[in-house]
Parts: sequence; structure tokens; C-alpha cells
Amino acid sequence: VQLQASGGGSVQAGDSLRLSCVVSGSSFSSFDMSWYRQAPGKQRELVAIIASGGYTQYANSAQGRFTISRDDDKNTVYLQMNSLKPEDTAVYYCKGRDWYQNHYWGQGTLVTVSS
Repeated sequence: VQLQASGGGSVQAGDSLRLSCVVSGSSFSSFDMSWYRQAPGKQRELVAIIASGGYTQYANSAQGRFTISRDDDKNTVYLQMNSLKPEDTAVYYCKGRDWYQNHYWGQGTLVTVSS
């Protein structure tokens, strides 16, 4: 199973970005997918989850600004990030969890938000 994240970049506060994560080598539709982030000097934290059935859950910091979605035909999970803030600056990672509770991580994509 391989996860390839993309879409990061450098933006201004208030801008938007959409991250993508393509999953190969698996039954993507059965995976629970999530996005995590890790800011410099901080622990990795959960940003959002989307279950195989479409249920979503967000961290308080992401609620109302970020939207996680999935396209099972494209084996892809997305994170639409709006109204970005400098404190959103981090490396963003996608993670997949299969039916057997195995976890798979992507390589990370850097998001930098300047004020």
C-alpha cells in the first residue's frame, strides 16, 4: 500500500489550499482515511477523519474551515483548507487504516501560511 500526498505550498493568511492523497495497492473504499499535521517542534496531531462510509470528524482547529472528502473511484482523499492561518503551518500527512487495523502513512506535504 502506498500513499502519495500532494498540494502543499506557501500561501498568505486567508487563502485556501486543497491537499490530495492518492492510495495505491489496496481496496481504498474500505479504508478509513485521515489527515494529520505536524508543526515544527510539536507533536503530530489529527486534523480530520473520513470513514469508509463517509462519516467525518474534525479537530476543533479545523472545524468550519477544513473539509475532508474522498473519491473512491479515484482512490483519493482530499483536504480542502479555507481561511488558512499562520498556525496552520505544518507538514500534512495522510493516513489510511484498513479493515485489519493496519495503518499506512503518506510522505507528507508542507503547508506554509504567512501573515
